[in-house]
Amino acid sequence: MCNFVREKAKRMKQNRTVQPHFFRPLFLILAFLIAKLGFGAPPITPLYTPKKHEVRAVWLTTFRGLDWPTTQVKSEADIALQKKELTDILDQLQAVHINTVIFQTRVRGNLIYPSDIEIWCESLTGKAGGNPGYDPLAFAIEECHKRGMELHAWMVAVPLGSDEVHKEMGAQSITKRYPHLCKRFRNHWYLNPGHPDNQKYLASLVNELLTRYDVDGVHLDYIRYPDRPQRFPDATDYRKYGKGKELYQWRRDNITRLVRGVYEEVKRLKPWVKVSSAPLGKYRNTSRYKSGWNGYNDVYQETQRWMREGIQDMIFPMLYYRDNYFYPFVLDWKEHSHGRMVVPGMGIYFLHPSEGDWTLDEIDRQLNFIRWSGCEGESAFRSRFLTDNTQGLYDRMQEYYYYTPALVPPISWIDSQAPSSPSDAKARREKTTIRLAWTSATDNMGGGVRYNVYASHDYPVDVNNPSNLIKTYLTDTCYTHQETLYQPTLHYAITSIDRCGNESEPTQLRMEEAPRPRSLEELKSLNFKP
Repeated sequence: MCNFVREKAKRMKQNRTVQPHFFRPLFLILAFLIAKLGFGAPPITPLYTPKKHEVRAVWLTTFRGLDWPTTQVKSEADIALQKKELTDILDQLQAVHINTVIFQTRVRGNLIYPSDIEIWCESLTGKAGGNPGYDPLAFAIEECHKRGMELHAWMVAVPLGSDEVHKEMGAQSITKRYPHLCKRFRNHWYLNPGHPDNQKYLASLVNELLTRYDVDGVHLDYIRYPDRPQRFPDATDYRKYGKGKELYQWRRDNITRLVRGVYEEVKRLKPWVKVSSAPLGKYRNTSRYKSGWNGYNDVYQETQRWMREGIQDMIFPMLYYRDNYFYPFVLDWKEHSHGRMVVPGMGIYFLHPSEGDWTLDEIDRQLNFIRWSGCEGESAFRSRFLTDNTQGLYDRMQEYYYYTPALVPPISWIDSQAPSSPSDAKARREKTTIRLAWTSATDNMGGGVRYNVYASHDYPVDVNNPSNLIKTYLTDTCYTHQETLYQPTLHYAITSIDRCGNESEPTQLRMEEAPRPRSLEELKSLNFKP
């Protein structure tokens, strides 16, 4: 039985045996009580109805090689090993239908790609400024796109690293090259949000990134003041640039200015590239629950303003909490999203015994609640804790939550016009191989067009059913699919999809019934292996 039929049979079995309908209203009632009253946690029973549009993201960390790379390049052979490490990770993510890889590209004032502005990150070679002999970002983008996954360039915005790190960087350090842009605070260095030139500096990094690389998103991390920043040494800047504002609001405005500068530069260059950030999970106290430490009051992130102003396409709030520190704040983000995407970050690292005491049912409850709340998806921190199958998490996601592919929701506020449908589509059968080909579609904006392929035993193929998706974000205008000998004939549909996520009407391909082998000799001629 081919994978297509086997997976469909498994889903049918799940829906018969594991998804009694009486659980769903019970879950919704309890989830409502949790949201309004702030107690307990929802039940574990998974909601099995797949969503066609859902962000399924992971953060892939390059800082100190925490997720990748564990091999440092010391010789030519190490390049191949480092690349294989990454493709093995991406293969695992593809198999569990992850569609968004948030790939750390700017680490601490250093980069994992060649730049005219900042130096190479030491995690690639073990040496600050060490050239690994290839372009890891270009390689990662190519491999993600090959697997139908978006790559969002994760940029750590404000922190620049410790005194020790900058001593290793030497004269190449940003603290040496642009000392007026930097502040030292508690033995660490930071871009100074209060200096207006830092808006231009971050925008220059984004300009270089987008003009050289085909990324799908720019993701800002640590776009805030450092922890406990009351004594951050910006008094001189405040006197010079504060213009009578209250200190804390001036600091919030500084961070907002940095976010706005990045957003405007991205949209000027490539409007389809998504701009997002990872704010603290708790924005500020809510009517449902008082949080204590939060983004607005403690590190001067005015994230809900960013969404209201329209200078974010998505946010990934770092909701690495549980119980009353999780559920009310998911709702708070969603209720103040102003039509932009909310993708809560889940702290799956707490499943590891060295990190916390969470059990897998905690992730079940959180993921169910995120879906119930109407959020556009979820993201896992970090990729290693997923790919290592910590407490069986990978198996759980693959079997219960991500058993069908999903597309990233469209950013319709940038563009809502779908591309033309693929034309002149043809299908040719060669024994059990189906070769599909079509003519390129056209779109109203830049960025190019990609294609989705659907297959079903029913005609016309239902393109609203994600179970029928067999290939996503294909860049070629041809595709080869392997059928099996004794399954019912599959029919096909092809859609085009633009870089903003708008999908065309399908081009349907009805297949004639496949000829079936009538003898052992025919089976042997088809290289059949029972």
